[in-house]
Amino acid sequence: MGAVAVGLMGAALPAGADVKAGVDAWAKGDFPKAVAEWRPLAIAGDPDAQFNLAQAYKLGRGVPLDPALAESWFRKAAVQGHLQAEDNYGLALFQSGKKTEALPWLEKSVARGEPRTQLVLGTMLFNGDGVARDYPRAYALMTRASASGLQSASQTLAQMDQYISPADREKGTALAQRYAAQTSMTPAPTGTRPRQTVANERPATPTRQSAPQSAAPPRPTPVQTAPPPARIAAARPAPARAVPVAKPAPAPKPAAPSGNWRIQLGAFGTPGNAQALWNRIRGRLGGAQPYYVKAGTVTRLQAGGFASKTAAARACAASGQPCVVVAP
Repeated sequence: MGAVAVGLMGAALPAGADVKAGVDAWAKGDFPKAVAEWRPLAIAGDPDAQFNLAQAYKLGRGVPLDPALAESWFRKAAVQGHLQAEDNYGLALFQSGKKTEALPWLEKSVARGEPRTQLVLGTMLFNGDGVARDYPRAYALMTRASASGLQSASQTLAQMDQYISPADREKGTALAQRYAAQTSMTPAPTGTRPRQTVANERPATPTRQSAPQSAAPPRPTPVQTAPPPARIAAARPAPARAVPVAKPAPAPKPAAPSGNWRIQLGAFGTPGNAQALWNRIRGRLGGAQPYYVKAGTVTRLQAGGFASKTAAARACAASGQPCVVVAP
């Protein structure tokens, strides 16, 4: 990998360009300087610089926020075998609704035990969203993501427990143990140069600069379309998608303007961060109303009032945030 990157850069690099210098500038909050260091290297083909430049566009630091450009730069690094870029490229494709394209990249990351992609693929498998429904594997991947300490995965796993039959849960638990054993036996990559990359983060609120965070994108909520065969429960009309709804926060609930579809824009341990994010992006959502939904110690920021799934998906794209559609 290192030899290929050096060959690509060659004499085309401007004097003084340095990936590590950009990483150091980023750590000090000097994002424009970091981008200036990385851009010529990224254009010349350096995968670390490409990954870092993608992070800058993803977070809107030193450059305008641009998810499409972030996705493009993640791809350039991913096709060179940059593992962090592979992880982020799969997630970026999923967040932009390209689930078929995302699937092979998510599978590669899941095979390495990456918790964020385990969370996303596990939810897709549970919902049958872009992939055939597979309750045992969904439960196994969510169990592995939860075991890594990913709080949103633990919350989703608790929801899955309400819908998956004991037999599927047992199969999923056994499969999770097998995945854990396979991951522990997989040797670390060798023969590659040390990476000079910045940490995965979410876009900062106006009151925060850049707190590194390993959590996944906002958690897609498991959706049940029909009771599992092993459960005896009052039937719900199929194929309607019923979402477990958490108790609203104490704040007065705004009246829904015209529709019942919502989008979820994030989950926060500090309610004030949810409010700060809403104040920053509300103007992009065409009069949608905010909902601050409590789920244990987490406050989920949702926006509602959309007349259809299509309208909600358009709002997700306009928000500039990692976002999922929540059915009524």
